[in-house]
Amino acid sequence: MFKSFSNLKFFLANIGINFVWTPIFAYGLGYFFLHNEVSLWIGFVMLMVTPCTDWYLIFTGTAKGNTPLSASVLPLNLILQVILLPIYLLLFFGKTGTVDSAVLFESILLVLLVPFVLAQTTRSISKQLSKGNFIEKRMSPFFEKSQVIFLGLAIMAMFASQGAYLTNNLKIVLILLIPLLFFFIVNFLFGRFVSSLLKFNYEDSASLNLTTLARNSPISLAIAVTAFPNDPLVALALVIGPLIELPILALVSQILLKIRNKKLIEE
Repeated sequence: MFKSFSNLKFFLANIGINFVWTPIFAYGLGYFFLHNEVSLWIGFVMLMVTPCTDWYLIFTGTAKGNTPLSASVLPLNLILQVILLPIYLLLFFGKTGTVDSAVLFESILLVLLVPFVLAQTTRSISKQLSKGNFIEKRMSPFFEKSQVIFLGLAIMAMFASQGAYLTNNLKIVLILLIPLLFFFIVNFLFGRFVSSLLKFNYEDSASLNLTTLARNSPISLAIAVTAFPNDPLVALALVIGPLIELPILALVSQILLKIRNKKLIEE
């Protein structure tokens, strides 16, 4: 983890793609596809400019990427998106929104610190028990294989509160499908190009791909509900995003594995 912080090329590539290229590209996609649906356009941009701070690690691990490197940029991505999202909204739409500092602190505490402490405690206890191998041989493999299932349950819980809007506006899924697909395809190729340009190895390039593809719908949804309480379509766009994003990330992780296997065969 500590060595990962010294990888300046990766940090700069992550910042450049996530916070310079992506906002401009997302705004352009929205202008082209969603200019007649301003609320959806705002929601789409809010989703695209907030890089993921959680489930991208699952897909990075699945793709055999550099998980410690991906984890090391997590705090940076979280802080920058909270600071920059209101600025993007102001620049692009003349609107703004913020997340309450108490909510942000609670998220960091519950999503990052508590699981980390519990994981280290579990590891420490398992080493002291005579049957410590049970965790390593039985429990850990089960949870590693089941991560995507638990992730799916978390996503279901996240958009359940907006379920009525979703079922009453199914056509919006089709409206958002094309710009979302364009975003993921172009950003995947752009990430591969930047990785090749910077001569990243496979592990680092897979990490860059996934940290620049996965989006942080929970935090952008929290901001949208607060900043646009009378415009449910903004929140709806942020709810629909993960429904399309998760299958794409699963597919991308498999594509990356095929690229990895092909390189191993060539070597």
